[in-house]
Amino acid sequence: MDFAFLMAEQRIKDAIDNGDFDHLPGKGKPLEPEDLSAVPPELRIGYKILKNANILPEELQLKKEMMTLQDMIGCCMDPGEKEKLKKKWNEKPLRFNHLMEKRSITTSPAFGAYKDKIYKKF
Repeated sequence: MDFAFLMAEQRIKDAIDNGDFDHLPGKGKPLEPEDLSAVPPELRIGYKILKNANILPEELQLKKEMMTLQDMIGCCMDPGEKEKLKKKWNEKPLRFNHLMEKRSITTSPAFGAYKDKIYKKF
């Protein structure tokens, strides 16, 4: 075994002995399985890493921004400000579509299954 592996094992054992893992959230509970079947296999590990770091993938961030802008447009009373918000909103679907084409997600079987539902949201 290599030195790095042995060091890592020793640090984990020391942490267990010191009780460093005793107060972690979800301790003693089974892990919830994640359904990543809609994510292309080559992107799954990246999505999992981003999720664990509480970072949204760019396409999800764009969707979130689009929904926020729609809510703001619906509540806005100032016509000038409403136009600015509409202009910002119009840029988001273009960026989203470009991103989807670039990543070739639109050709994946998962996208085909949910294509109509996705387009209805827009």
